[in-house]
Amino acid sequence: MLGVFSGSIVSPPEELVAAGSRTPSPKITADALMNRFAQGNPSTVSVQIGDHVQLAFSHHNESPWHPRSFAVKDDVFCLFEGALDNLGSLRQQYGMAKSANEVLLVIEAYKALRDRAPYPANHVVGHLSGGFAFVVFDKSTDTLFAASDQYGKIPLYWGITADGYVAFADDAELLKGACGKSLASFPQGCYYSTTAGGLRCYENPKSKVTAVPADDEEIWGATFKVEGPAVLAARE
Repeated sequence: MLGVFSGSIVSPPEELVAAGSRTPSPKITADALMNRFAQGNPSTVSVQIGDHVQLAFSHHNESPWHPRSFAVKDDVFCLFEGALDNLGSLRQQYGMAKSANEVLLVIEAYKALRDRAPYPANHVVGHLSGGFAFVVFDKSTDTLFAASDQYGKIPLYWGITADGYVAFADDAELLKGACGKSLASFPQGCYYSTTAGGLRCYENPKSKVTAVPADDEEIWGATFKVEGPAVLAARE
């Protein structure tokens, strides 16, 4: 799965911008990245949302235990990969049909977060049990919400393209050739919300998430870590 967002939607993480400047390496534009994804993944489904957001996914080479899915409801778009162990109880909690899958559940959970302010974002993600990574875009508010499970069972990466778009993907190799050293593994147990003002740990919401610049020989531009009690969990 792949989502790219212009600077008008997402402010690129300063640490990744600095990493790309510190160690110049080849990059490509967001459009070229989307084309590369489509060429490498048969039966790609892609969506252009306005002038600033593109989303794409494919079932190519997916794990049967951690399938990818995409849905849109009420102008809320979601890319989801993984499986929720407590899907049944969450369906009941949000008043959803028994046929509702994970991607629809995440959309409903996001809408509850948005519409019941000040409902804590960490509660919404903290209630999800299993292996997952997702990217939500709310067209009605131009809001991005992305998260990864607490154990990093489903990998998620983010980086910055040549034209300054922030890209989220489950494929590190895809972003390596597109974002140069402006690339990092998205920290497990964390979420990124443009409404909340950036990156947060949902297990320990008061803990600060910091970025450690990587050595020049590493492929990553930085490593994001949670300070305090969550540091051990973030390294597992």
